[in-house]
Amino acid sequence: MKTLVIGTGGREHALALALSRDPQVTEVHAAPGNPGISTIATLHDVDPLDGPAVAALAGSLGVDLVVVGPEAPLVAGVADAVREVGIACFGPSKEAAQIEGSKAFAKQVMAAAEVPTAMAHVCETPQQVADALDAFGPPYVVKDDALAAGKGVVVTNDRQAAIDHAAACDRVVIEEFLDGPEVSLFAITDGETVLPLQPAQDFKRAFDGDEGPNTGGMGAYTPLPWAPEDLVAEVTRRVLVPTVKEMARRGTPFQGLLYAGLALTGRGVRVIEFNARFGDPETQSILAMLRTPLSALLHGAATGTLAEVGLPQWERASSVTVVVAAEGYPEAPVKGDVIEGVDAANELDGVDVIHAGTDVVDGRLVTAGGRVLSVTATGADLAEARRRAYAGVDRISIRGSHHRTDIALVAEQGTMKS
Repeated sequence: MKTLVIGTGGREHALALALSRDPQVTEVHAAPGNPGISTIATLHDVDPLDGPAVAALAGSLGVDLVVVGPEAPLVAGVADAVREVGIACFGPSKEAAQIEGSKAFAKQVMAAAEVPTAMAHVCETPQQVADALDAFGPPYVVKDDALAAGKGVVVTNDRQAAIDHAAACDRVVIEEFLDGPEVSLFAITDGETVLPLQPAQDFKRAFDGDEGPNTGGMGAYTPLPWAPEDLVAEVTRRVLVPTVKEMARRGTPFQGLLYAGLALTGRGVRVIEFNARFGDPETQSILAMLRTPLSALLHGAATGTLAEVGLPQWERASSVTVVVAAEGYPEAPVKGDVIEGVDAANELDGVDVIHAGTDVVDGRLVTAGGRVLSVTATGADLAEARRRAYAGVDRISIRGSHHRTDIALVAEQGTMKS
């Protein structure tokens, strides 16, 4: 099978890496890719938001499967353009991708499907914002009703900060605060069959102890030894399957990766948000644990044959991912700093260094984004996976960079409560 991965980030590097190790895959291409992906795939300089250009590239390469990584191309309809030329594509249609593109649309779907979620108000005026904040009280949860690269959400006790965030957006969704630990559960679906993946937990805040501003994600791990044994079954039954059925009922069947961000509250599981693609950095850890060939799952979803694939199989091990971020991330990341030590980190047992915000300038690897690299490591348990991941981080040198030191620490210590 020939494959083409669309995108430039860590998620796309992780997908390309898994496909490159897949015995069913003969060629891996990427557009436009990044320096890390270039070591395992052939890169093509095509705009990932240009559907006709992506479709033309896929046709010229004769690929069997296109995998659209990021949310922006999905919302722009790139998957539709690929399917229109008769090539299998993993990723939802433009209409179905609105489940991530619009928080208000997602709330409508959840209400119709009777999916448990936070109470919410959609607000377009300052008065509506003020009324909603007063109705729910602190902590205030304000979400931009548009794509925001994982950083459009503010959770704060500062009412003025909540008002300011809302004022910077055209429309917002203001919700009740959901307590309890958060879990990411991905499902691959062809619009009918729903196959859940192994749950993971990511870390959104920039600094240790969940301090600092919200980010796109500073690390992740899987599996979750503290999670309820029936969590995947319950979420599949109450959240994933009803949502997929409701999307089909609306005439916008969802084919691809449905990402449920969950809160395990004192009142039960609640959906925080849906995404229409693999999450970053959870994908890095999840794919490192996947035994089932990734191509079989993705192609099955793209061609409506997922029922023939069967439930994904997993390694009896653990995986931890630690993100190395540029100086100034997330507010104003510094670009152009030299990156050293990637090869040394990759040489460690069980370690893969995944590129996200990197570039090559004058022959040197440099920073080109906020989340520069993610170091993913596997081990027999969380303790070994953490030790290997941080050993990899220690070998990497970027001026002014920062990373969290507590990824999966509480889970490793056995003090995490569900």
